[in-house]
Amino acid sequence: MITFNKKAIAAGSIVALFAFGILAGSLLHQTPAKTRQIYRDALSDMRKEDFSNAYYLFSRISFLSQLKPIALYHQGECADALQDYETAVKKYQLLFKVYPSNKLSIKAKYLAAQNLIKANPNLADKYFKEIIKDAPDTDYAIASEYFSGVLLKKSYTESKEKIFPLSKKDDVENYFRHYLKKAPAGRLALNVINDWLSLDKTISSDDYLMMAKSCYLLGDYKKAQELLNKVNLKDSWAIDVQNSYALNNIPRAKYLTEWGLMHHAQYIDIEDIEDAVDTYLQLSPSRYQGATKLFYIANSKGKDYVWDIKCSYTEEQYKSQCFKDLYLKYPNSKYIDDALSQIFLEAIRKRDYHNAKKIGQDFLNKFKNSDLTPMVMYWMGRLAEKMHDYSGYMGYYKSVIARFPDNYYAYRAYLHMNHTTGPIITNYLKEQDVVYPYKSMPSIIKELSALGDFDILEELAGNDEFLKSWIYYQEGEYQKSVVTARNAMDKIQVKPDKYDVRWRLVYPLHFYDDIRKFSDVAGNNAPLMLSIVREESYFNPSAKSSVGAIGLMQLMPSTASEIALKHGIQKFTLYNPQQNLMLGNYYYSFLKSNLSGMDISSIAAYNGGIGSVNSWKQSIYYNDTDEFVEQIPYPETKNYVKKVFRSYWNYIRIYSGNE
Repeated sequence: MITFNKKAIAAGSIVALFAFGILAGSLLHQTPAKTRQIYRDALSDMRKEDFSNAYYLFSRISFLSQLKPIALYHQGECADALQDYETAVKKYQLLFKVYPSNKLSIKAKYLAAQNLIKANPNLADKYFKEIIKDAPDTDYAIASEYFSGVLLKKSYTESKEKIFPLSKKDDVENYFRHYLKKAPAGRLALNVINDWLSLDKTISSDDYLMMAKSCYLLGDYKKAQELLNKVNLKDSWAIDVQNSYALNNIPRAKYLTEWGLMHHAQYIDIEDIEDAVDTYLQLSPSRYQGATKLFYIANSKGKDYVWDIKCSYTEEQYKSQCFKDLYLKYPNSKYIDDALSQIFLEAIRKRDYHNAKKIGQDFLNKFKNSDLTPMVMYWMGRLAEKMHDYSGYMGYYKSVIARFPDNYYAYRAYLHMNHTTGPIITNYLKEQDVVYPYKSMPSIIKELSALGDFDILEELAGNDEFLKSWIYYQEGEYQKSVVTARNAMDKIQVKPDKYDVRWRLVYPLHFYDDIRKFSDVAGNNAPLMLSIVREESYFNPSAKSSVGAIGLMQLMPSTASEIALKHGIQKFTLYNPQQNLMLGNYYYSFLKSNLSGMDISSIAAYNGGIGSVNSWKQSIYYNDTDEFVEQIPYPETKNYVKKVFRSYWNYIRIYSGNE
């Protein structure tokens, strides 16, 4: 039984105050300002873990207020925290019965069901089944599958009078199987596996493999290996490769990859083969050497993937023929768009414009929405320019910008359409704040945002990733906000126009005042430096890479020390945003001064090193910036250059009105 502190009442249980809460909330007039203050005080008490007083304060929220269902939910949380589960259930029940359409009702029913598992298993099961039926696409429905299975299992195993029929065991198994299929790395997955294994029922090899995958994903590598040992190796080798690597059993990981690709690739999902190959390549002296060895070993499924990687790392003079052979051998491969695009670029480099035009048109006919389509479309414009087809090239450039407005190649198309020399468009950004991502903000969202109840806001957001991104931004979780918005925008096939405020979540102006200040001092372009920060750390000052790069601009401590010494800076910490931005700008300025003031080369050097860039410039043949970028031999650096300038283009596009 719960007692309240002096701020609430002298003593008494939550249950006894239930009627009082309804009476006070429904009969007494309460101004909106008073309601907000009560709610704010209740939240404050919750965060201080004064759950008794928080419960009482939430009970004072009027039933006439739109905050009332949320207050009921919080009362349930407070009662849960105080282990008064009976009261918690009553509050959750009141919520989903009185406010069935409220977005918190499903979670309230789920929490009520969890609290009822021991006290009233039949009612708990009823609630779990209702959730599975009424909200099948939610995480709560997936979790309810597990608990329904547990309750069915307990109804037989804990009863001395009942025999556990095989058909009911099958039902339990189906509940567990559904959970692992839908949420292999879910919070309850290990519980599912342990309960399944204790079912006293023959388990199929496929199910053991599914369990092993879950254990691997959740980091229980020893358990995963135990389960993999129960599966035929021809079916499990690809997962075994990754798990062996995680257990630091490198010889086994390498052996299984080679053995599996040679003998048993046909039994494995292509995604698992790709993961196994990627793991193997991490263990090789170089990706080219590893891919070449696997190329001669593989003879069925997965060979085209290995072949594509091998071609990507092949020396430039042999690359085109490698891709041609891949294209001829596997004309229907999922990787063939990459091969055809490289054949197309090689034809342009060889000045075989007539053939290049045919290949490019063939690509665009076959792959209308490939990730490589904007690249080929852009180069068709370059090709038209080279062939003096001036009306044709404008059509291609305009199409790239219209269909793929946020793409790196839209940026390159803009430069060519406007005959801009160099990669820099402008240094000017019209600063605009991140705002709510839609035209109108529901009053409850506005209310909760003002009150700072972000946990409830996330619940109400559901599957709306842009709304979640905005919520993370409000909380100051900038990295999480940008990544969430980026992923959401990538899913939209037809992109919104540049004035859509959702773009500001994808490309926010975090730290821009400091970036501009240090860019001016170092002589850099501020939007370009902003783009480096976005791509390096997504605005997380505490970011640290696997190789030890730190902070907003991901500087290595040794590099930062050299730059600091050069500029007479004796003390610094790379986790300090301002100091990181200062040293990062000085470092970029150093690269640029040693690379003839060329931003494209400097961005490449920021990722790949200045020595590598100078080596590439001497070893590859190119006539212009585009040809240089396409031939950068390190795919990571090539993609980095494109990502940074894509960000630069989008910052200019969104915040200065150019397009």
